[in-house]
Amino acid sequence: MPDPKIMSFEELQKKIASLKENRGVDLSTEEDLSVAIMNLISLEEHFFFSGAKTGKDEYYNMLKEVREMRKNLLARMIDKTEAESWCISKHLLGTTMRLMEVGTKLKSDGKDGDAKEMFAYAYKIFNLFFALRLKIINASEVKGGLEKEKPMTFDDIMAKLVDCCKE
Repeated sequence: MPDPKIMSFEELQKKIASLKENRGVDLSTEEDLSVAIMNLISLEEHFFFSGAKTGKDEYYNMLKEVREMRKNLLARMIDKTEAESWCISKHLLGTTMRLMEVGTKLKSDGKDGDAKEMFAYAYKIFNLFFALRLKIINASEVKGGLEKEKPMTFDDIMAKLVDCCKE
């Protein structure tokens, strides 16, 4: 697979067109599913903290149930056999959700500049998830390449791939 960091724009456009045609990926639905998975990750966290704070086992039982749902839904998007892609994907989605929440809180506190920065980070991480999901990059690039400059950003890639208005 060519390295997207050195792929020409024309090559990247061809790859994106091929992904849309050959994989039959409905990115609008997958975007919705990824947000649902983010919320399940947040529920896992809340059930953990509620269980720890109250000492009530029922929170841990709910955590277990929600975790199973999250695992099943994430398995629809990421193959568990791909080295660390599964775990990286889970953490990318969890990070996206938390950065969105921090940005929303900052925005409501009138800290628009800080909120915008958090939203930009959230979007970048979300796009990394989809770049990994669609095999535009591999797990080692996510782990080692977050700070490197790229001629074509993940945001550029996602703008070409995702049009949420197409159903």
